[in-house]
Amino acid sequence: MNPLLTIKGTLTVGFILALAIVFTMGAGADGLKAAAMTWFHVMSGVVWIGLLYYFNFVQVPGVGRALAEANDGGPGPAAINKYIAPTALLWFRMAAALTWLTGVSALASLGGGMQGVIDGFTFSNGMAIIGMGAWLGTIMLFNVWVLIWPNQKKILGLDGKEHSAEAIASAKKIALLASRTNTALSIPMLLCMVGYAHQL
Repeated sequence: MNPLLTIKGTLTVGFILALAIVFTMGAGADGLKAAAMTWFHVMSGVVWIGLLYYFNFVQVPGVGRALAEANDGGPGPAAINKYIAPTALLWFRMAAALTWLTGVSALASLGGGMQGVIDGFTFSNGMAIIGMGAWLGTIMLFNVWVLIWPNQKKILGLDGKEHSAEAIASAKKIALLASRTNTALSIPMLLCMVGYAHQL
């Protein structure tokens, strides 16, 4: 059976290739140990920011078009809101949390323990650029869990409650603005993360 026909198989192939590179071209187990947290941080960040961009560049405009065409025989947004959005939001939330946690761990690795985290968040000891990235990521994490997710639960009816049209309209505005804020913040945040490694 072709492993690329399933998500698990595809991920397994990716990890096997990555490990093959580490052990044939890289520093082996010692290099993997040193790079593992940053590797997981980057991977979870790709999922988080990838979904953020998907929501902003694909899903929100797509739902808007589906709503506009619903009265003219179009499919409406039901399929997206019922089948795609809840799963995408689950991955989005978990990737945000994992990105932040692995980012804090990476700061600790860079700075020799808890001092690295403190230095990052206080812009000390050469950690200003990556610290700014950490702060931007922290604001984005807050937006995901405190503004976007609770309001998306209302919008999609995932909280098991009935909401008025006004409450849903308000939830849509808050979730959209928080998501757009995160999209804007992701641009300098990514610059800070890349910039630290390249002496920005």
